[in-house]
Amino acid sequence: MRETDTLYGGGAIFDGQTLHRDLVARFSAGRLTSVSEADRAAEGETYVDLAGDILSPGYLDLQVNGGDGIMLNEAPSCAGLQRIAAAHRGLGAVQILPTLITDTQEKTAQTIAAVVEARAAGLPGIAGLHLEGPHLSQARKGAHDGALIRPMTQDDLEQLVAAAALFPVLMVTLAPENVTLAQVRTLRQAGVILSLGHTDASFELAMDYAEAGVSCVTHLFNAMSQMGNRAPGLVGAALSSPGLCAGVIADGIHVHPATLRAAWAAKQALAGTTGQIYLVSDAMAPAGSDITSFRLEGRQISRSHGRLTLADGTLAGADLDLTTALRVLVEHCDIPLQQALTAAITTPRHVIGQWAPGSTALGMAETDFIRIQSDLSAAQPVLDLPGLEAPVLSM
Repeated sequence: MRETDTLYGGGAIFDGQTLHRDLVARFSAGRLTSVSEADRAAEGETYVDLAGDILSPGYLDLQVNGGDGIMLNEAPSCAGLQRIAAAHRGLGAVQILPTLITDTQEKTAQTIAAVVEARAAGLPGIAGLHLEGPHLSQARKGAHDGALIRPMTQDDLEQLVAAAALFPVLMVTLAPENVTLAQVRTLRQAGVILSLGHTDASFELAMDYAEAGVSCVTHLFNAMSQMGNRAPGLVGAALSSPGLCAGVIADGIHVHPATLRAAWAAKQALAGTTGQIYLVSDAMAPAGSDITSFRLEGRQISRSHGRLTLADGTLAGADLDLTTALRVLVEHCDIPLQQALTAAITTPRHVIGQWAPGSTALGMAETDFIRIQSDLSAAQPVLDLPGLEAPVLSM
C-alpha cells in the first residue's frame, strides 16, 4: 500500500458506471476516494500520467478454464489456481471464476477443496468456482467429454449444496436434460448461481428454469438451441427475459459481430432489467502463454489463428482475453466503450453479487485497478500484487 496519496490523470477513468474524461482519480491509503477535477499532485503526493490510456477497475472473468499452459481439470490444486490466476491478472482480469469442465465427481471434490485452500491461504483473484457440467446435454456437449456427462444424482446435489457454504460464489452451468426443476430450486435456495448451457431446451422449458432460479446463460449462441421463427429456443429466452444475464465469447469467432450487435440491442431494450450481457474469455490453457497445443482429458487441442479446436474442428474454448473482447465489441459491433467496459467489469460483479446496481468503484483497492491501452490492445494491473507474481506476457 502506498503511504502517500496517488493521483491518476491524463486519460479516461472508468468508475464502474461512467467513463470520465479530463478528471483525476485519487487514491488515499491505497483505495479510490474520488474522481474529480484536480490539479497535478501537491507536494508529497504521487501523480501518474496515463498518457491517454484508460484507468479502470480490473476485469472479472466468470469463465476461465485454464492459463499459463495448464487446465484447471489437470491441476485442481492451490498451486494450479495460483498459476491460472497470475496468468489472467497479467491480462487484466484481477478476479476470475476458475472453471472446471465436465469431469468426475471425485475431480469436482478435488477442485472444491483446492478453492477452499486457496481462499484460506489468501490467494488473490479467486472469486469462487464455476462448474461447467457434468450435467449437460449429450446433443450439445461441444468439446465436453460425452462419457462423463450424466444426470444429477442426490450425491451430486448434496455435494453442490455443501460447496455453496464454503466460499462466496459457486456458479453451475447445467442443462434441463439432466437436472430437474426440483434440483434447481434446492441449489438456488443454497445460494448457487445457476446458468443454462449446453442444452437443447425449448423456449418454454428455459423460461420454466428461469422461474425456478436460473439467472444466467452460458456463452450465448454456442452449444444451445437457437432462435427460430416458431421455436425461440434458449437464445430467444435469453434475449427476451429480463431476469437472465448472458455471457458471450466476443472473439469474432464464436459469435458473428452482426449477431452479437443484434443480441446487445435486444438486451439493452429491456429497460430497467438486471439481465444484461457480460463478457467471458472461456480461456483455456494457452492464456498468458505461447503454447500451440495442449491436452484435455487425453484429447489434443490445437491453437491456430485465434482458434482452439479438437481434431475434428470442434471449437474447444477460446483463445481470448477480455481486452480483445472489448476491442471486438467497440470496433466490430459498434458498442460504445463505456457499455463494453460495463460488460467486462460491472455486470459480472452484479451477477455474483459483489456490487449492487448503481455501485461504483469508490473504495476499491488500487491493486485491483488496471491500465488499458488507448487502442484496446492490452491491459495490465497498475500495481504488482505481492504473492501473485504475474508471468511475462506477450501482447
